Amino acid sequence: MVTVRPLTERDLPEAQRIIRDAFGTFLGVPDLETFRFPPYAHTRFGAENVVSFAAERDGELLGSNFATHWGSVGFFGPLSTRPDLWDAGIGQLLVTAACDAFEGWGIRHAGLFTFAQSAKHVGLYGKFGFHPRFLTAIMTQPAQPPGNTGSSRYSELPRGQRAEVEGATRELSDELYAGLDLRAEIRTVAARNVGDTVLLWDGDSRLAGFAICHLGPASEAGDGVCFVKFGAVRPGPADRFAALLDACAGLAIAAGMTTVVAGINTAREEAYRAMLARGFRTQIQGVTMHRPNEPGYSRPGLFVLDDWR
Repeated sequence: MVTVRPLTERDLPEAQRIIRDAFGTFLGVPDLETFRFPPYAHTRFGAENVVSFAAERDGELLGSNFATHWGSVGFFGPLSTRPDLWDAGIGQLLVTAACDAFEGWGIRHAGLFTFAQSAKHVGLYGKFGFHPRFLTAIMTQPAQPPGNTGSSRYSELPRGQRAEVEGATRELSDELYAGLDLRAEIRTVAARNVGDTVLLWDGDSRLAGFAICHLGPASEAGDGVCFVKFGAVRPGPADRFAALLDACAGLAIAAGMTTVVAGINTAREEAYRAMLARGFRTQIQGVTMHRPNEPGYSRPGLFVLDDWR
């Protein structure tokens, strides 16, 4: 009998191997042993805003899933099971566990990122009330030296000022979607030393935008990559978004990274066009699925970067 329980630290090497093998098999990778895949099991396990689930049978790990909450918004993934067990119903058990976590958190808007071309994946998640909406493009651009962006970094703040700045990010994100809250994500990146958060300012004191970035192979970014897990600017002039992208590039160069990677939901049409105009190109794309079938913060007029993978 298959049961779902909390993932433990002891499970992490095997959980990461199953994640790598599952995604590598789906993508048709010829040599799974050399397939380099982000260490999601290690980066998400134990984070203050993540719960991690393991599926097992007779003490043997069969798969895992991770449910994350950003305040009133929640998403799950990566969901993976052993490729030889793909049609055994294990994925449904792991989705159920994540949805139960969303209920416990009081999530208002839940979602996930999946393969747009896979009717099987879209069908599975549709059974749980998730609706496919717009494509999300994972875009990339070589890091280029920025001009003066009026930005700073969370890591540079005295510890006594960090809570105040976290509160400013919460106030900004609440303008995008009621209850959206990235403070735990900011703290996790800092505590685990896997990146930094860029802070963009209007003048000396008003936060205009922020971007939570992973850096390098020990994070979810990869070799030579600055990966923007979430970034947003306050609604208003579009040049703020350009300044935030410049600030991310500046962080990348300062950290010795050569490439910036960021996700953009194409429902945020102005932001998507702005990234294309700046030379970003789509590396991969998928579809975000939402419950309820509403845009959340993926709608025209908002300049937000995110990645629910």
